[in-house]
Amino acid sequence: MRGKTVLPAVAMTAVSMVLTLAVVVMWLGTAVPWPVALVVGLGIDGGWLATLAYERRLAAQGDHNRAVTAVGWSFGVLAAGVLVAHALTAEHSAGAWLAVAWLPLAAKALWLVHAMWERTALTPVALDAIRGIQQEARDEAAVARARLRAEAATEETRLTAVTEAGARVARVQAKTAQTLSSAWSTLETARAGKETGRALTSVTARVTPGVTPRWELPVWGLSEPLTSRSLESAPALTDEALDVIVDEIRTSETPALSYREMAARFRAAGHSASEVRLRAAWKRVA
Repeated sequence: MRGKTVLPAVAMTAVSMVLTLAVVVMWLGTAVPWPVALVVGLGIDGGWLATLAYERRLAAQGDHNRAVTAVGWSFGVLAAGVLVAHALTAEHSAGAWLAVAWLPLAAKALWLVHAMWERTALTPVALDAIRGIQQEARDEAAVARARLRAEAATEETRLTAVTEAGARVARVQAKTAQTLSSAWSTLETARAGKETGRALTSVTARVTPGVTPRWELPVWGLSEPLTSRSLESAPALTDEALDVIVDEIRTSETPALSYREMAARFRAAGHSASEVRLRAAWKRVA
């Protein structure tokens, strides 16, 4: 994995140094002796390479020096400036020379990318742990999505069933109301009829002598439901009151009544209690 970033940087550095040296020798060779031009080119490439080597040494130690980095970028800018100047003064193929003038800066950028890769590189164990965590998170997300889809489908099915049941109830109520309306209309017709009204009036009870009561139609309409409190015959008995009543009924005759006889008379007297409480009271008093 390390070679994916270091090999392009090395290749770009080699091409940049060769190109810079060749341009300096060709460009300055016409004005100064070629050994001097060679020294200048080697000086630019040597300074560039020396600062790069020192930067790599600091990076291996986990350190960084801004001054060294600035010097290295200065040599890169100088090499790029030499290439740009040569391209601008060249009589032939100026565009081609200008197109490769960015190579020194590109090489520095590649080394910068490689340094960033080294600072963020992880061991295989750490990478495996990260992949495991990511896979676990994906599994949990998939399970959560499946659960939500299942709950949504269940809720949709329930709402559909409730809606259909409500529609059936509404249809039955409408049909029942129509039947009751028809029956009530028939009764109203019979009541309003001359002959049928006389016949219905003759079967009603007389309240006042000599006055025949009018036959009334049955009430058809909404009725108020009875509350649970109205259905209770009496409030629940406490254990003490229940013991007193059971003892009185049991000892009302001689010999004392059995549990079955006592329970029958307890119910007949209008009292209410569960079978469990009644049997417990019997055991307490007996």
